[in-house]
Amino acid sequence: MPKEQKSEAMRLDRFLSNQLNISRADAKELIKKRLVTVNGVTAKLFDMKVDPEGDEVVSEGKAVTYRKHVYIMLNKPSGVVCATRDRLSETVLELIPEELRRDGLFPAGRLDKDTEGFVLITDDGAFAHEILSPKKHVEKRYFAQLEKPAKESDKELFASGMKIDGGDVCLPAKLEITENPNEVYITLREGMYHQIKRMAEAADNKVVFLKRVSIGGLPLDPDLALGESREILHKEIEKIYAKT
Repeated sequence: MPKEQKSEAMRLDRFLSNQLNISRADAKELIKKRLVTVNGVTAKLFDMKVDPEGDEVVSEGKAVTYRKHVYIMLNKPSGVVCATRDRLSETVLELIPEELRRDGLFPAGRLDKDTEGFVLITDDGAFAHEILSPKKHVEKRYFAQLEKPAKESDKELFASGMKIDGGDVCLPAKLEITENPNEVYITLREGMYHQIKRMAEAADNKVVFLKRVSIGGLPLDPDLALGESREILHKEIEKIYAKT
């Protein structure tokens, strides 16, 4: 993960707003009603400074745990776009439940509108840059159903760094053929536009269904139904940098 910098002191109302996903006005109301304590002392000032990592903040009897950034695993359905906003289609951010929402969230990487599976949503720009950079070699693994059976020779073609339409040359990719040769797994280290579909076409085939099943060493949670999401734990973030 990117190296974390020491947190800076922030206003209490802003801290509550960010961590509880409430408006600044609602945060001030909690303070006004004397429902917030800092290190065991009832808070009275909206703008009092708190150390997010060092001070103990309690709101309505519950400890408020500081999270500088949030990382969310979403099982994207087909028909939803990987964007922060779209005038025509539902976006991945609209699927995130209220308790996980905060300002600055965005999808770290994109899936095509008709592709399902693992989308990582965060507000950590440095982390997103790292996992998307081909130089970091963070792998993305996909399950694909093909129109025609995959051939053993396709494995070598994918591993060779194949040339696709438009003249783009792909980094070497891994193709795994299942017992059903129309169903394969493909592992990439990059994310060109429609890449897997274009690779299949270069191999004289066609993708009829595509789903991202893992990012790095972190698989999509099998308990997440389409459209559902959950927060990614800190120890799971480390798995993203692991090889599949």
